[in-house]
Amino acid sequence: MARQNMHKTAVKPEAPELLTAEVLRRERISPHFARVTLGGEALRKFTPMGFDQWFRLFIPTSDESLSRVPPKLTTLAYLKFLTVSKAHRAILRNYSVRDFRADSLELDIDFVLHGSADDGTAGPASAWAQTCSPGDNVAFLDEGIGFNPDESLRDFRLVTDESGLPAAAGILRSLPSDAKGQALIEIPSDADRQDLKTPKAVTVEWLPRSPNTRPGTLALEAATALPTPATPFYAWTVGESTLPTTLRRHWLTTGVPKQNIMFCGYWKNTH
Repeated sequence: MARQNMHKTAVKPEAPELLTAEVLRRERISPHFARVTLGGEALRKFTPMGFDQWFRLFIPTSDESLSRVPPKLTTLAYLKFLTVSKAHRAILRNYSVRDFRADSLELDIDFVLHGSADDGTAGPASAWAQTCSPGDNVAFLDEGIGFNPDESLRDFRLVTDESGLPAAAGILRSLPSDAKGQALIEIPSDADRQDLKTPKAVTVEWLPRSPNTRPGTLALEAATALPTPATPFYAWTVGESTLPTTLRRHWLTTGVPKQNIMFCGYWKNTH
């Protein structure tokens, strides 16, 4: 998923390096989500940062495609990577850490499923998430976190569609125990709800949409209908690009300082 408009205070990992991991298992956790669990000794080098930590994921297309992935994704390295033929170029997508268990060296990635791998209607990453097998290798490059509020803030508002659910889950799990606020999470169906760990004073509102509703519409309507808190708060919104860009403009017009807003377009609806 493309990430656009990442705000400038994002926190990068100190020494990111390309890591190779193997699939341990995959499972369908709800109608529109699959979870792939990675493992391997290379994960000892992974530094969990919590919150909305994300990474570049390289999915192989051939036996040698991972060997052609650059160790660092500088502009020059990326342009060179694009010169590799599609048949031998790994699929590159961006994903969030859904969970990381250091004791067992396991990293969970949740994939939003669009289409079916069986009939060929799924995209490359979605198809891989539906068909990968234990022992399959992937590579990933840590990119850090975008959620970076001033340490004095304890009031938060999170707004996203399903593409940002894994990141929102990481943020809610990482918030301080005295945090308060609200998370609005739009999902394709009511069956896609997940059990999320949150501070006691942070509520989660699930917004299941109908099949004909444009993604992000319910989250945007619900967020703009909420009154703006009288005290300073930190706002985080991601998802289909219309949602975060429009909601950011709304927050700015209601007086929220730019530095208290993190917004990022994870994908763009072209239909």
